[in-house]
Amino acid sequence: MPNGYCGKMLYVNLTDRTTRVEERGEDIYRTYLGGWGFIAYELLKRAPKGVDPLGPENPIVFATGVQTGSAVASGGRHAVGAKSPLTGGFGEADVGGFWGTELKKAGLDAVVITGASSEPVYLWIRDGEVEFRDAAHLWGEATAVVQALIREVLGDEKVRVAQCGPAGERLVRFANVMHDVNRAAGRTGLGAVMASKKLKAIAVRGTGSVEVADLDTIRTVRRRFFELKEHWEGLQKYGTSESVAIQQEAGYLPTRNFSEGQFEGWERIRGERMAEEYLVGRDACPGCPVGCKRRVKAEGRYSVDPVYGGPEYETLGSFGSTCGIDDLEAILYANQLCAAYGMDTISTGVTIAWLMDCFEKGLLTARDTGGLDVRFGDADTMVKLVEMIATRDGFGDILAEGSWRAAKSLGKGTEELVVHVKGQEIPMNDPRTQFGLGLGYAVSPTGADHMHSAHDHWVDHEGTAGFLKLSYGMLTEAMPHNDLSPEKVRWVVYKNTHLVLFNLLGWCQFHNYSVARIRDVLQAVTGWNVRTFELMKAGERALTMARAFNVREGLTADDDVLPPRMAEPLKAAAIDNWKIDPDEFVKARSLYYGMMGWDEETGVPREAKLHELGIGWVVDELS
Repeated sequence: MPNGYCGKMLYVNLTDRTTRVEERGEDIYRTYLGGWGFIAYELLKRAPKGVDPLGPENPIVFATGVQTGSAVASGGRHAVGAKSPLTGGFGEADVGGFWGTELKKAGLDAVVITGASSEPVYLWIRDGEVEFRDAAHLWGEATAVVQALIREVLGDEKVRVAQCGPAGERLVRFANVMHDVNRAAGRTGLGAVMASKKLKAIAVRGTGSVEVADLDTIRTVRRRFFELKEHWEGLQKYGTSESVAIQQEAGYLPTRNFSEGQFEGWERIRGERMAEEYLVGRDACPGCPVGCKRRVKAEGRYSVDPVYGGPEYETLGSFGSTCGIDDLEAILYANQLCAAYGMDTISTGVTIAWLMDCFEKGLLTARDTGGLDVRFGDADTMVKLVEMIATRDGFGDILAEGSWRAAKSLGKGTEELVVHVKGQEIPMNDPRTQFGLGLGYAVSPTGADHMHSAHDHWVDHEGTAGFLKLSYGMLTEAMPHNDLSPEKVRWVVYKNTHLVLFNLLGWCQFHNYSVARIRDVLQAVTGWNVRTFELMKAGERALTMARAFNVREGLTADDDVLPPRMAEPLKAAAIDNWKIDPDEFVKARSLYYGMMGWDEETGVPREAKLHELGIGWVVDELS
């Protein structure tokens, strides 16, 4: 095996409680690399066509990247995936923290879980050895309680825990998988998949190490990152919450269910205020000097425990400006509720914002919600709804299906106000401010996702801003944000491929190096004589495999669309009524398909492209 890998994957069948470890050849690792690549491979190979996302035959996969657990400062990430109960297609979420590193140290590159237990259970993995443990006493408990109880029983505070929370147990369609309590594999509803199998948690402890081929090169890259502190010191000081002020000034801050781009109460929810009044600590992934994770505490109207971390920009936006709320303590508490219950803050906040919008426009009333009057700016009702969704209490049961399904069940024109792609709520960057981002959201296999769709602007840690001259042949000309020109479409193809490559490697996007630098690191980790072209092809291969899975599961080009709101002019002082023209969008989507080697009309990967990428076996999955 090359360095950077363990060469082993664990397969678990919860129905009959059996396990096996498979050793894989170097060809599999070099072709699929890790993360998203492993997940797409396993889903296409093992998930039956048309599988119920919440049925026992839907595999859930925990997959590390090439550099996860190595000495690379950016290597603290891994991926979780399954068929999504939210979108019905390829489900995948990235997450940082220590769990992935611990799995590598335990001698495993991935865990693939099928079947379903008849009773709650958790897995205990120690240096490759696996035990099934009773989890009946953990079922229904908050995530911090579960982690503490598992560590107490196992007698080791260094045990790392990945778990579904009570929201997952109730099959909330956007429940997430929490790691280390305050880090979420937060999108596409994977916590519901995990809980549907009665799998409460996976506890991991390893005493091994991850070997690399060229430690000197890795140390050099690491030193270079430290030298470029000016690029990330704001992130260290404020976390991603510094984006509130940036987005507000630019007219990009989603406000009142994406009807506006600037929020009059932004100063009360900005990251600087959170740092000054509530910050009590920071967390970092293994070996990373940034420490972007917040730890906040409040003892006012709401009691907020730092064990649950603190909100990132996406959370401040989803519970704050998107709901028209400037009560920072209420937002901190809503974030804590989502961490404790195991629930995606983006989908939760945007679903509540959609409901508020429906009330403001008179489409729904308190008679529809069991007496709740839901309005923009009402912090107390927002907090109440978070709990109702997590417990499926009253009207929360409808909202727990996600805004898209809730609107379809309620009707009355509420469908026109849902801000989603493929049923997944749009993150806190409005596509009308960056048309390329909007295209990226639409064609993303996972639905709207800030981790899988590229911003129109990009700044790397080599010191180059804007549209970079990259070694894969990207153009250097700056392009306006509000166009869908062929050059912009080409940019989206490049950047979406680039972002998936980050995922395959377990590379943090905040360590934003050029592809050439990433190639150098991959060579240093594995010892492979890899080229930049090969790396980009790996990203393209992973994207195409996820596309093939979606096609097999019945998703079509009609699912690669933006919601009606994106065709409405954006209200923001800094933006001149930008909107995305539906006809221009369809032309750009067709061009994107063609550039990816997919049919220009349907988006189905062409047979020739599958063979060119070395995955001709996928042809049979599409027949």
